[in-house]
Amino acid sequence: MLNLIRRDVILQKKQLMIFIPYILVFIVLGTPAILTYLVACIFIPLNAYAYDEKVETNILLNSLPYTRTEIIASRYLGAIVYMVASIGITSLALLVLDKTFTWADIAIAGGLFLLFAAFTFPLFQLLKPGYISTVILVSFVLIALIFKRLSDSLTQYVTAISEFINRFSIPNLYVGIALIVTGLYVISWLMTTIIYKRKAF
Repeated sequence: MLNLIRRDVILQKKQLMIFIPYILVFIVLGTPAILTYLVACIFIPLNAYAYDEKVETNILLNSLPYTRTEIIASRYLGAIVYMVASIGITSLALLVLDKTFTWADIAIAGGLFLLFAAFTFPLFQLLKPGYISTVILVSFVLIALIFKRLSDSLTQYVTAISEFINRFSIPNLYVGIALIVTGLYVISWLMTTIIYKRKAF
């Protein structure tokens, strides 16, 4: 299974070469740290799915000595590995460029990425190849632009929400949200595995 995760990195060496400049552009443009982290986390897994969709890699993978359960597991575990690596690289870039970020930015972006993955990964198995990656990419770009345009207004709402949240036990709140996000990710993993096992290639 580790070889399947490494395969994504090997196949995307050229894409990874533009990863850092891509993130630097977001940072230089003053994009909120949460959105920068989120974009960084999504970059590799989305590219991996888009590549496999283009060249129909699933046909090859199913001819190799891997079970379908292992193939899907490598996607979900790989996404977490890439998320951690992306957060590390982005944090380093922010520090070098003297931009501020907090642990809350990292936690929120990580949670949003896991939710994004939980809802989109099953779609790659349900919808026809050639459509889903384009739809998801366009949707994400639009959301990013809207987020950027409304960042000032959102800051006021986030402040108000933070003040409301501060009335509660913060550790319990974060643990509860983490459990919900993790639960949705696991459910998505199970659903995708079931869909993939029944799929004909």
